[in-house]
Amino acid sequence: MTAQLIDGVALARHWRQRVAERAAALAARGHRPGLAVILVGDDPASQVYVRNKVKACGEAGIHSVLETYPASLTEDELLARIAALNADPAIHGILVQLPLPAHLNAQRVIEAIAPEKDVDGFHVANAGALLVGQPAFRPCTPYGCMKMLEHIGRTDLRGQHAVVVGRSNIVGKPMALLLLQAGATVTICHSGTADLAHHTRQADVLVAAVGKPRMIGADMVKPGAVVLDVGINRLPDGKLCGDVDFDAVREVAGWITPVPGGVGPMTIAMLLLNTVEAVDRQN
Repeated sequence: MTAQLIDGVALARHWRQRVAERAAALAARGHRPGLAVILVGDDPASQVYVRNKVKACGEAGIHSVLETYPASLTEDELLARIAALNADPAIHGILVQLPLPAHLNAQRVIEAIAPEKDVDGFHVANAGALLVGQPAFRPCTPYGCMKMLEHIGRTDLRGQHAVVVGRSNIVGKPMALLLLQAGATVTICHSGTADLAHHTRQADVLVAAVGKPRMIGADMVKPGAVVLDVGINRLPDGKLCGDVDFDAVREVAGWITPVPGGVGPMTIAMLLLNTVEAVDRQN
């Protein structure tokens, strides 16, 4: 068996086109979507992510404002800037790129964003709404993963077992909630879980989001499983790889996402989708 590839680039292109159509329709009614992106410090990876997000906004017809600040920016200064953006009717979404410098309290910063402008889906109001199944902004990476499952016809997961390896508030827990809402039985693990392979081999849907290169091997995957690789790791030779040993697991799984070109493009597409949806919620 050789797994079928879930092409995140092609699927993201589809969703970005749909976003562009919605953005054009909103602009025609006088509501051009606007996204403010805040970058504090000079983390190289964050600079790349932010640049890609701003570029994607332009291509989709979304007005973007990129604000960059030195790592010495104080928390009070950052909170004041967020408050100003909350009050700006031309800005429908606010994204503060993580990680932040150590002296800034990331959770306090996220909670300062108005929930209706929290297009990253990290605010406690959106997280709480997601928990009880009410409408809310979904965190972009888990949202993208669910769209990938939808694309291959896996919308109803009743009777199936999903395993999420990685328990962070950014990916792991929201991912588990969305899978539960789709009907799956869900297990959340992490890199230190005892006999991790025992759990992963039970997964009809396996989501790897632990941040360790090629940690998930072929012997850890149930034959025919859907494997979504959220990890992105840079190897000593400069090449990128995921948390899954792609070449080996591809011979066991039924569906698999590549790295790069898998979940990453969908994360950006869902950010754009959340931004146009924010316009509808604010007008």
